[in-house]
Amino acid sequence: MIRAKLAVTAAAVALGAGLWAGAAQADITIALAGPMTGAAAAYGEQTRAGVEAAVADINAKGGLLGQKLVLTIADDACDAKQAVAAANKLVSQNVAAVIGHVCSGASIAASNVYGEEGIVMISPTATSPQLTDRGLKNVFRVCGRDDQQGEVAAKLIADRYKGKKVAIVHDKQAYGQGLADDVKRRLNAAGITEAAFTSITAGEKDYSALVTRLKSDGVDVLYYGGYDQELGLIARQAADQQFRPQIIGADGIQPQSYWNIAGETAEGTLFTFSPDPQRNPAAKPVVEALQAKNIRTDGFTLFAYAAVQTYAEAVQKANSAKSDAVAKALRAGPSFDTVVGSLSFDDKGDLKQPGYVFWAWKNGEKVQVD
Repeated sequence: MIRAKLAVTAAAVALGAGLWAGAAQADITIALAGPMTGAAAAYGEQTRAGVEAAVADINAKGGLLGQKLVLTIADDACDAKQAVAAANKLVSQNVAAVIGHVCSGASIAASNVYGEEGIVMISPTATSPQLTDRGLKNVFRVCGRDDQQGEVAAKLIADRYKGKKVAIVHDKQAYGQGLADDVKRRLNAAGITEAAFTSITAGEKDYSALVTRLKSDGVDVLYYGGYDQELGLIARQAADQQFRPQIIGADGIQPQSYWNIAGETAEGTLFTFSPDPQRNPAAKPVVEALQAKNIRTDGFTLFAYAAVQTYAEAVQKANSAKSDAVAKALRAGPSFDTVVGSLSFDDKGDLKQPGYVFWAWKNGEKVQVD
């Protein structure tokens, strides 16, 4: 009798374990990969807020295909080598998809891993053309490209600052240098030759030598390809030398940290970014819910939310969480309704309807220039 009871108990435990394992397997695990630490952590914070909110909202509505959506987070510190290590770790965890990476250089490096494994990757932020120009069928992004930002920036410089001395500076990284190269190419095609084209080393603290050179060259306009922290220092150190050129950048200088570093010297800085998604009526419930929790909804927060929405809609359309089926659904579209608008993808995985406008830093806040 005791043996019989033990046998029944063992069977029950085994059955329970099997059911628990089945439940675990039923979950759909996706990852967010990006700079949760390091100099670019501000972007990681924005994307994390958006992704976590989207996952919570999807699960509150019943999940995907009747399954719970589970999120795991990988930190790449905006570094290509760390991004590859993070990607390999996520592959070993059998994630169904990756939202990210965030920085372009890290995204390009990691995408090679996901390409080999066939895992869907949707970046909310990586703008380098190299990410999608290599023909990887599993790679997508819900933002525009640097050659699209460069076109808008070069046109503004050519139209508004005709006859002025223009300097182009970049940080030698995939994102920053790609932007600088594109702006230079377009200005040169318009008959404008830059007064200086040079680079800095990201992470340094003293850019006074660069500032002195630009000031002595009589530069009127400084176009910068790179991130917020370095440009914040350049702007502040330029003001220290009573040198105040018109500074123009891209979406890499939209975090609040740019103003925090540069202070009032950031006043009037222009930068290219997507039209404000907070103005989209479809975003209103999400914006209000996040702001009620004291979470900012500017920058890339809503783009990260949209990346998860896009993935979720593709899973539903494919009726499968398998990456190949999801990738096909993403390309087939025809469109996906998100908080940043209706999105659809071309054969490369780029948006068919990207758009860039100018923003300006004013009184410590960034505002869209209409």
